[in-house]
Amino acid sequence: MTKGGLNIGFIGLGIMGSPMAQNLQKAGHQLFIYSRSKVADELVQGGATVCVSSAEVAKRGDIIITMLPDTPQVDEVLFGDKGVAAGLSAGKVVVDMSSIAPLATKAFAKKINALGCDYLDAPVSGGEVGAKAASLTIMVGGPQAAFDRVNPLFEVMGKNITLVGGNGDGQTTKVANQIIVALNIEAVSEALLFASKAGADPAKVRQALMGGFAASRILEVHGERMVKRTFNPGFRIELHQKDLNLALQGAKAMGVSLPNTAATQELFNTCAAHGMGGLDHSALCRSLEIMSNHEIATAE
Repeated sequence: MTKGGLNIGFIGLGIMGSPMAQNLQKAGHQLFIYSRSKVADELVQGGATVCVSSAEVAKRGDIIITMLPDTPQVDEVLFGDKGVAAGLSAGKVVVDMSSIAPLATKAFAKKINALGCDYLDAPVSGGEVGAKAASLTIMVGGPQAAFDRVNPLFEVMGKNITLVGGNGDGQTTKVANQIIVALNIEAVSEALLFASKAGADPAKVRQALMGGFAASRILEVHGERMVKRTFNPGFRIELHQKDLNLALQGAKAMGVSLPNTAATQELFNTCAAHGMGGLDHSALCRSLEIMSNHEIATAE
């Protein structure tokens, strides 16, 4: 362990996980890492130890962070063959920063607690840009004492950090976030498509709206992408589909109706059916454009 640093296990070094781990390393922490994707050279050059399994990561780290695509992957990494659970000893903390199902999260927490360890669900918002800039919003569920122990690490990776409640509440908050973001992207798509089809310049319409009550971060960032046709992957449609599926599955289990979430998910599904699942989620507008036979960037 480096002077003043902690022994941190980190599993999942993809688009988000890699820069998050690098920020922890830059802050002076010793990393023990494992990932199925390529490990960034910067991490190894910075002194990170590449482990052969998730169990080894858990043995060598005092706080183990996972950043994985979906619920099945987290389940496998935690409880599968040579998983985290096999390497844990009492007193450690497992922090899942993936975006997964709240109900599964509560079950995972109970199993980790039974091993004498704490569990925090701490999904993030802010995308690759936020991960690199260490400006992520982090929504945490779990016990106060575990949060207090891990919060110095959260502060290295993010800016807006909130302990929402118990285990599962962090994931519930992330699902709520994704509902709001998706519906706002859909609203901006409809507005700019309407304006463009009516013959107005969508870029100038967006500029005008940014000065009024309709102004939002979605209109600012995603509206610009729609006008400029820059749909390079940031947060992919297929990932937002996954998050809205979590919302709709949870709503069904609770007997709650989310009609606009369901309608927006259908637009994401249309994009995916046309081979656009790997594009940024602002490309949701393409579904409406396909139905209208008109692109936002084209003023008639």
